[in-house]
Amino acid sequence: MQGMSERQYATHSDLSRGAIQKAKAAGRLVLYPDGSIDAAASDRHRTETTDPAKTRVSGDRDPSGVAKAPRPPTPKLKPVPEAAVAAVGDTLREQGLAIPAVGGGTTFLQARTANEVLKAQERRLKLQQFKGELIERARATLLVFRLAREERDAWVNWPARAAALMAAELGLEPATMQKVLEKHVRAHLDELAEVQPDFR
Repeated sequence: MQGMSERQYATHSDLSRGAIQKAKAAGRLVLYPDGSIDAAASDRHRTETTDPAKTRVSGDRDPSGVAKAPRPPTPKLKPVPEAAVAAVGDTLREQGLAIPAVGGGTTFLQARTANEVLKAQERRLKLQQFKGELIERARATLLVFRLAREERDAWVNWPARAAALMAAELGLEPATMQKVLEKHVRAHLDELAEVQPDFR
């Protein structure tokens, strides 16, 4: 026999023989031509195709047959595609959690943590919206536009109200003072009109 039997591999991998038979039937084990199990290749294949959150490790038994506390699983975690690393890293960074090293890929555990964080954030946003603490972007844009228009109208009308008082203090003609004020106020409003709020 080139490799291990089901019983030998069950002992090697610390799993029940039934679990090994299921893995074999599901094509999750690598077999030699004689049907025996290639342990090293099967270990790698099982690690790549197993969700760590669903991994169960059977505990060893002492001589009396009583099960010891199960050993914590130590699988090699399969890297997540690089396309997902940036989003996962941003989410983890916002929460002050460890982020994957550049070029090192993201582990399943990190991606799962980021997913749980995003779900919690989504629930919080829905709750805040339900309480009336959040408003829709379209409504916010409309309110900002209305406020900006009211501010602009107030500034456009200001030189006519202030010019006479300022001209009297400076000893100038009110009409001249108003003309100068209107020129500079309109120039400033043109600069402010270039500012575009971004609600993304």
